[in-house]
Amino acid sequence: MNEARTVGAALVIGGGPAGMQAALDLADSGYKVYILESRPSIGGVMAALDKTFPTNDCSMCIMAPKLVGAGRHPNIEIITNADLLGISGSAGNFKARIMKRPRYVRTELCTGCGVCAQKCPTKVSSEFDRGLSKRKAIFIEFPQAVPLKYAIDRARCIYFKTGKCGLCKKNCPAGAIDYEMKPEEVELEIGSVIMSPGFEPYSPPAGNEY
Repeated sequence: MNEARTVGAALVIGGGPAGMQAALDLADSGYKVYILESRPSIGGVMAALDKTFPTNDCSMCIMAPKLVGAGRHPNIEIITNADLLGISGSAGNFKARIMKRPRYVRTELCTGCGVCAQKCPTKVSSEFDRGLSKRKAIFIEFPQAVPLKYAIDRARCIYFKTGKCGLCKKNCPAGAIDYEMKPEEVELEIGSVIMSPGFEPYSPPAGNEY
């Protein structure tokens, strides 16, 4: 009698505090773990908070060890700027299809030095700071970002709008800028899935009770 095949790897969907802790617990137990995050870096909503309830502790002070641990753990692979297309299979033996959106920055070359952002002429409202500050068209979400790799906001980039500029590429000392990067679909073999997609604020309609 053939036994069902099992895969000793897990996919954690969402790179916030819950996702990072789940990944670290599994990785410390010897399992291979993939963290899938739709944004350019892990951290989730908590990365943008100042204090936490009810202790009023600094949120980054709480989260920084998890960021560093997830980024350095040999059993954890972080897949950012990516979306889940679908999962097929059965318990213990799944296949997950992932679409990795291009950053237009080669992460294996980027050192996070920030020269590209210094030279970028485009300033836009920062989503991370809820529009209270500006960021460049090539950016990292926050100083402690993991991975500490820049990404280009294609919709705001002058080069992608006009074919001109290219200052980030001209000034990148590592040669990491690649305007020709394309979306890449990958397939992962996993044995289990943990859902930790986070949350979004909800505003009830005016005049109605929550």
